[in-house]
Amino acid sequence: MIIVVMGICGCGKSLIGRLLAQRMGLDFYDADDYHPPENVEKMKEQIPLDDKDRMPWLTEMARQMPEWESKNGAVLACSALKESYRQILSSGGNVCFVYLKGTKNIILRRMRNRKGHFMPSTLIDSQLAALENPREAITVDIDKSPDEIVHTIIDQLSSQNKNQSIS
Repeated sequence: MIIVVMGICGCGKSLIGRLLAQRMGLDFYDADDYHPPENVEKMKEQIPLDDKDRMPWLTEMARQMPEWESKNGAVLACSALKESYRQILSSGGNVCFVYLKGTKNIILRRMRNRKGHFMPSTLIDSQLAALENPREAITVDIDKSPDEIVHTIIDQLSSQNKNQSIS
């Protein structure tokens, strides 16, 4: 299974994804590493990405997923803002989405405190506008500590797996 930790910029996808992967003994991948240079430049220049910009990026990650899954699964930190994006990612294998949900104020505060990331806080509104709340995802509020968030995710995954084995 591939666990996609999703949400808008600054919600903690990379931090939570790394911790989750570490606790579960899985490989971790960051979708930011798959952006073509043109996308990174656009974001640095405070230009929101559109669907055309995102398609090759999403397709490349979906293409990688069968390999990740064959190696015992993985955790991927990826915004996956729209349902259509999640469908592309889901085409790559057995995927479970974990939505990190938080208020704009919490996310702004976090983004102001992070260093060295190419995504400016000025793009939060465009991310919120593009976000389609997932219908099928584990949803976790980000107003807790990283350890509490990871613990909640693992509990929810475990509960989901038990329910699937009963069916």
